[in-house]
Amino acid sequence: MLRRPADQNPAPADAVRGQRAAPADEPLFVYGTLRFPEVLRALLGRVPARTPAAVAGWRAAALRGRVYPGLVPADGTVTGLLLEDLTPAERHVLHTFEGDEYELRRLPLTDGRHCRAYVWSAGRVLPGDWNAEDFAECHLAAFAARCARLALGPAPEPVPVPEAPARPSASR
Repeated sequence: MLRRPADQNPAPADAVRGQRAAPADEPLFVYGTLRFPEVLRALLGRVPARTPAAVAGWRAAALRGRVYPGLVPADGTVTGLLLEDLTPAERHVLHTFEGDEYELRRLPLTDGRHCRAYVWSAGRVLPGDWNAEDFAECHLAAFAARCARLALGPAPEPVPVPEAPARPSASR
């Protein structure tokens, strides 16, 4: 498993709770590090189709001790991208990456459609907004490299092993 790298040292992964995974029929709204093709490529091995989108009533907040943002309620509008062609395996990778500090929620987009988005739930929210340009300039290369090292992908499906026929035991 992988987990979103905090600061310079990624933490070990937590177990994924499958009930939080986004359904395949709703796009995933990304507003922070997952907007960057370098991060998506490091995690997924490709850059999914992305379209501009926005959610009202939220902000991409700077977080104490983190280089990535958290989506928190606020009077404002956050612009980002919709990832609409994610496979179930890719959704699992992104869900694991986000970890337990985020809650997957269904949110309305400003155009009336709905999406899923990871909303920050762990505190340490700073008063200022996260700055994508600063992240790109100061942290993106190292962050994407850490993501690539962590990107183990989804767990492979277990392969059933046929039972061997019982053998008579030999006496010795």
